[in-house]
Amino acid sequence: MYKIVDKKVLNSTVTRMDIEAPLVARKAQPGQFIILRVDENGERIPLTVADYDREKGTVSIIFQIVGATTEKLNRLSAGDYIQDFVGPLGRATHTEGLKKVAVVGGGVGCAIAYPVAKKLHESGCEVHSIIGFRTKDLIILKDEFEANSSKLVLMTDDGSAGEKGLVTDALKRLIESGEKYDEVITIGPLVMMKFVCRLTKEYGIKTIASMNPIMIDGTGMCGGCRLTVDGKTVFACVDGPEFDGHKIDFDEAIARGSMYREFEREAHCRLMNGGKENA
Repeated sequence: MYKIVDKKVLNSTVTRMDIEAPLVARKAQPGQFIILRVDENGERIPLTVADYDREKGTVSIIFQIVGATTEKLNRLSAGDYIQDFVGPLGRATHTEGLKKVAVVGGGVGCAIAYPVAKKLHESGCEVHSIIGFRTKDLIILKDEFEANSSKLVLMTDDGSAGEKGLVTDALKRLIESGEKYDEVITIGPLVMMKFVCRLTKEYGIKTIASMNPIMIDGTGMCGGCRLTVDGKTVFACVDGPEFDGHKIDFDEAIARGSMYREFEREAHCRLMNGGKENA
């Protein structure tokens, strides 16, 4: 059992929790993830390591309430326990030798992008962070990005905060203004990453995309997280979760990601109705 030592509501649908997991905290790196179960009958879900404190022995996770399991997790409070917390899994983000990087995050994907930006900044890299949200009420981690970026651009779809537009608008403007990046790292909705990668391919800028498809065992045995990269089948849990964004078959990933949407919606409704089927 793993204790929840702190809980913070970041917006109406996104929550941060600090979990007491000293063995995971000791080894965790930006880009890696954990798999947890809320209780002994719960499903396994992957969540990216949003931060860690090796001295306190805690690992931070940030999740969006989108289905039954995240709803159950969100009902817990500081002092409660979750059943399983396994990790760190996956390959850590490569940051060595990078001098100037654009980190592009969208929505709750900013929770994954933040520790990457933080590590790059701490290593002396010039970090330009571009973060995008639908509206100002959904913004998370703005202050944290600002503290770990040489330049921060905030975008909202409706213009209610920062600049109005898409993250690709900001990235294109920076590139065309003369900014030269060793690498672009993008983390967020699949559609957003697809168009970020399409843009950077035009300019010949190496781009890494963080892929977080459906995962079950986290060891490559089940095959649930398979992706097509450069025409070959890979597994996000052991080969990733980060891949060359110019080689990912995003259309296939988007189609696979929607396979269980209706099932998850029904499970969430049953939970909200106290376990009863919809009328």
